[in-house]
Amino acid sequence: MWQLLFPAITPIINKVLDLIPNENERARAREQLEGDLQKAINQAAADQREINKVEAAHSSVFVAGWRPGIGWVCVLGCAWVFFIQPVATWSIHVFNLPVESLPSIQTGYLMELVLAMLGLSVTRTWEKAKGVAR
Repeated sequence: MWQLLFPAITPIINKVLDLIPNENERARAREQLEGDLQKAINQAAADQREINKVEAAHSSVFVAGWRPGIGWVCVLGCAWVFFIQPVATWSIHVFNLPVESLPSIQTGYLMELVLAMLGLSVTRTWEKAKGVAR
């Protein structure tokens, strides 16, 4: 998240710091501000990790199961779109079954969700490979 916000707020930070006339004081203020921002970012990440641990350890599937639930929705949706529906449609035509149509899933929304989840897992894998992950 910080990587997205940093480019947007950097010009504002620079303008505020440019108001300090003394170059040494400006450098000291920049260093202090960057340190404080990094501490805030690290604290927010640590807080989120703690929340994730509490959610994952919860005994209720409605609390601990929402992440896996989204994954299973993606799996079932993809299975329906790419395997079950085509095989069922083929079976209906081959065996001349009295079924008019099968339900369809809007794959645009499904693919957005699948790609978002895959993107997050790729990001996590990259972090682990680079040694950034804890």
